[in-house]
Amino acid sequence: MTRALSDVKRRRIDELIAHTSDAGGVSLLRDAGRRLVRNPTAIVGAAIIVLFLIIAIFAPLVAPHDPVQRFPELTQNLTVDTIPGAQAGHPLGSDPLGRDFASRMIYGARQTLFVGVLATLIGLLAGVLLGAVAGAVGGWVDAVVMRLTDVMLALPSLLLAITLVALARESSQWTVIVAVAIVNVPIFARLLRGSMLAQRESDHVLAARALGVKQRHIVSRHMLPNSLTAVIVQATLTFAVAILDAAALSFLGLGDPDINRAEWGLMLGVDGVRYFEVRPELAYYPALAIILVALGFTLLGESIREALDPKNRR
Repeated sequence: MTRALSDVKRRRIDELIAHTSDAGGVSLLRDAGRRLVRNPTAIVGAAIIVLFLIIAIFAPLVAPHDPVQRFPELTQNLTVDTIPGAQAGHPLGSDPLGRDFASRMIYGARQTLFVGVLATLIGLLAGVLLGAVAGAVGGWVDAVVMRLTDVMLALPSLLLAITLVALARESSQWTVIVAVAIVNVPIFARLLRGSMLAQRESDHVLAARALGVKQRHIVSRHMLPNSLTAVIVQATLTFAVAILDAAALSFLGLGDPDINRAEWGLMLGVDGVRYFEVRPELAYYPALAIILVALGFTLLGESIREALDPKNRR
């Protein structure tokens, strides 16, 4: 009986080995890609992001009109209590200054993408630099960097961003970008620092030390590349938060003061709230666009995080 069970187990092992040899090994990234393709949440998030990118990049080709041009057919019926709605040639009607609202929504996607990408990239680069230094050097450097990040994380992100913008001499688009980027720095720094501490005692790092590899090469070639995956995934989620924070600052009047610039948060705060009783669509459309784009990046980021998690591999 025992011999028969052993023969069954041996045949089963041989079958598994043969199947693995025929199919070939599957890397973590390839396996994650397969699960993303089969994940409806990731597909929905990716579809929203692709649509947003197409509209933002090709805004001059997609928009039916110049976003700053005032049209006579819109201004002739324009009063404080009446803002023209949808009509021929203007599917979303007019804004309070007689400009095509649909064109301004399309160009607002480009402006939102610009602010979100720059804020995320600046925060990512600064956070990676601080996290890499803290995780690689350790000691008092690690303690100082982490205490600074703790202080920044102790404050609500939007409140910290408002404080940073208020400290500037005058608000502009770049003050919003810098403020949102600074808010995101401690998130990336702590995440990368934790990943590098986990890599410090890994087998390949210990082997490199035993072979006499210099510390800077160990950090740049072994620890840092293997710690960036979680940071890149977090950048996808942070992009959604950056869009929301930038829109909130513009909504509060702390963003770009140029009313000719089409930006969803500015449109929501300046036109949407002021003329909400006259034409609530001026608030609905920018708010809905901000929510959808943030939702798309959140869905895709969470799906990528789940797909790259080794605990979810089957």
